[in-house]
Amino acid sequence: MNPYILATLLFGLGLGTTITFASSHWLLAWMGLEMNTLAIIPLMAQHHHPRAVEATTKYFLTQATGAAMLLFASTTNAWLTGQWDIQQMSHPLPITLITLALALKVGLAPLHSWLPEVLQGLDLTTGLILSTWQKLAPFALLLQIQPANSTLLIALGLMSTLVGGWGGLNQTQLRKILAYSSIAHLGWMVLVMQFSPSLTLLTLLTYLIMTFSTFLVFKLNSSTNINALATSWAKAPALTSLTPLVLLSLGGLPPLTGFMPKWLILQELTKQDLAATATLAALTALLSLYFYLRLSYAMTLTMSPNNTAGTTPWRLPSAQLTLPLAISTTATLLLLPLTPAAIALLAL
Repeated sequence: MNPYILATLLFGLGLGTTITFASSHWLLAWMGLEMNTLAIIPLMAQHHHPRAVEATTKYFLTQATGAAMLLFASTTNAWLTGQWDIQQMSHPLPITLITLALALKVGLAPLHSWLPEVLQGLDLTTGLILSTWQKLAPFALLLQIQPANSTLLIALGLMSTLVGGWGGLNQTQLRKILAYSSIAHLGWMVLVMQFSPSLTLLTLLTYLIMTFSTFLVFKLNSSTNINALATSWAKAPALTSLTPLVLLSLGGLPPLTGFMPKWLILQELTKQDLAATATLAALTALLSLYFYLRLSYAMTLTMSPNNTAGTTPWRLPSAQLTLPLAISTTATLLLLPLTPAAIALLAL
């Protein structure tokens, strides 16, 4: 892709998210989301592969549906209450509609089925943008409207953690596994959103760091399925020994960074007398943990067959920068001791 066009599209992505962040009026927020969608579509379709084009079409249709629902709900809110302000939402009907529209935009279950299909059709770089940056603007809106309908949010959250764990069990494609992992993590964020918005932000931040490092590892190894992971030991042995820890951090095992948000969320849910919800969420985390363990096993405890075709990826040096990978991997593995600082910041 022409570097000038790429720069324009990336600028559009950044501007769309920033407009949504800065807006207090529903029309401006909607406009930011639309700019976001329109800027990423050429990036998704740039390889002209039939799967990429199909994924782009699916993405466009779901995002357009979500945006239309959002516009309809905000207009309904203005009609019922005379307010266009994002933080002045009082009527339950538009709040529920907007929550569902944003859930469709980020891919919360049961509105999730587009996400694995879309991610599977993209290359790892665009998939990384879709899994991280594209979640920020809808989450900013969800945090601002503070949906009072707690039952809806808890149902969405629990269903997402369950679907995210269950859906990934049978997958062999890494991008689909990462999509289901994304659904499960979003479920954890939504579960605690109404009780502690700052905790949702902390969970989102740790999710972004962990997903960033996982995508960069797969990109360095040029891996798109589980079998390709088995050849990574010859290409980057040090990274191969660290990657299972990155995956277990995504699964939320102590003493890694990913344990911190899950621990704090379960604590918060228990404080709110939702022990059953907390137990269910913890059990669904075990489902996710299984497929992270499966990836770790494939990567470090299996040997690949050494035929000539299989060794080709080892002989090709990667042009990828290793500094972002080093920083994100370190953050994924070693931030748990900062938990007291995070709790102190949450209490502010």
